[in-house]
Amino acid sequence: PNVIVILADDLGFNDLTTDGGGVAGGAMPTPRIDSIAREGVQFTSAYAGNATCAPSRAALMTGRYPTRFGFEFTPAPVQVAKLIGGHEIPGSAYKSIYHADREAGLPDYRAQGLPASELSIARLLKNAGYRTLHLGKWHLGEDPRFQPNAHGFDESLHMLAGGGMFLPENDPNVVNAKIDIDPIDKFIWAAHPWGLGFNGGPSFAPAKYVTDYLTDEAIRAIEANRNRPFFMYLAYNAPHTPLQATKEDYDALPMIEDHTLRVYAAMIRSLDRNVGRVLDALKANGLSDDTLVVFTSDNGGTHYVGLPDINQPYRGWKATFFEGGVHVPFFMRWPGKVPAATKMDAPVSHFDIFATALAAAGVPLPTDRKIDGVDLLPYVTGHKTGRPHDALFWRSGPYVAVRSGDWKLQVTERPAKDWLFDLASDPTEKRNVAASNPQKVAELKQRLEQFQREQVQPLWASLIELPIGIDKTLQQPLRQGDDHVYWPN
Repeated sequence: PNVIVILADDLGFNDLTTDGGGVAGGAMPTPRIDSIAREGVQFTSAYAGNATCAPSRAALMTGRYPTRFGFEFTPAPVQVAKLIGGHEIPGSAYKSIYHADREAGLPDYRAQGLPASELSIARLLKNAGYRTLHLGKWHLGEDPRFQPNAHGFDESLHMLAGGGMFLPENDPNVVNAKIDIDPIDKFIWAAHPWGLGFNGGPSFAPAKYVTDYLTDEAIRAIEANRNRPFFMYLAYNAPHTPLQATKEDYDALPMIEDHTLRVYAAMIRSLDRNVGRVLDALKANGLSDDTLVVFTSDNGGTHYVGLPDINQPYRGWKATFFEGGVHVPFFMRWPGKVPAATKMDAPVSHFDIFATALAAAGVPLPTDRKIDGVDLLPYVTGHKTGRPHDALFWRSGPYVAVRSGDWKLQVTERPAKDWLFDLASDPTEKRNVAASNPQKVAELKQRLEQFQREQVQPLWASLIELPIGIDKTLQQPLRQGDDHVYWPN
């Protein structure tokens, strides 16, 4: 079969109408993305490999915890880290921290990448005769040693960095929503990174809105490869900031009064339409039944866009290990192989995409390293029962978390706190029961210690620690006593 992995960027759990929610209270339906779940399987307890873009993508590409090979933090230029670490929110009781002493020995930003020693899903499928295609965001290293072609992609239409413009700021067809309080957004608007590259070549200006352009090229690639097996990694940068929508999509949502929310919802409208165009191209080329399609997001929605409901019903945001940061939409469709309208409640992870795609292609897993991913197809089809994973783990410096069964423990250094939740009775993490369950806390800390012993030191140090409110957006200053965690990166 062909394999297509469609990855959204910072998509909120509540941005889709799969379960009747949807951005802006369902004012912007997502029927085409929803159709992947309706025609296949919806993993209701699906988790990102990490709470931020780059380590999450490293897990997806390799089928392994990124901390097994040192890809622990999201790459960022020192000047950006200084900007973010030195940024203060007026009125906030908790301040950002910048570790200037860690700059010494830090590898250049472009050299912070996915190690060449890792075996990517693209390389393994390429070795098995697949044509391997990457379109969109990469964020796994900008030096040629770490670019998509070095990791097994035959062709890559790429945005190598973590973010970029969807159209030039003053394009007559664009509607912008700037977030002045967010240092990342301010940096992007000041730098205006506009353009894509092909196979490591020079940057060029796309002919249209980036989400539309990537889809145009994905359709061309489907048509060009319809007579041979292909693996396509279609990594849209929507709805990551900068918030930019086309006038057409913005004008279609007059019922949404808030300008920022309307631009954001218009970006989701574009994303949904373009996912539908990919599905239509498969059908038009007679490939629907021969293609495993996966849709997910790299992590949860972010607090800095200032939209309070995008991760509902979950608490927390991107960069936190609360459900809002790591519990993501995850759907898989393969007509005739994956039963339609299936729901799987057992916890699964992004790194399972690696093992599942290889199994579908008849490619054995590597035996020279620990692979954390599990083939999900036997569980979806009923040939296996139970949970694919006994436990799932996350680490970002001293901030660590584990889900074991239905218990979830987060351990933070700032604040020095244990957060224990029983997800069976409290799936939205409202009640911290650590104080009344000391034995469970001790048990899960032992599991975390065992996990830690299997991981390696980060390939580069974290320079910043940012306070993130669990129940507040960046536009709402943190008051003394507000639930928060410090995210190291």
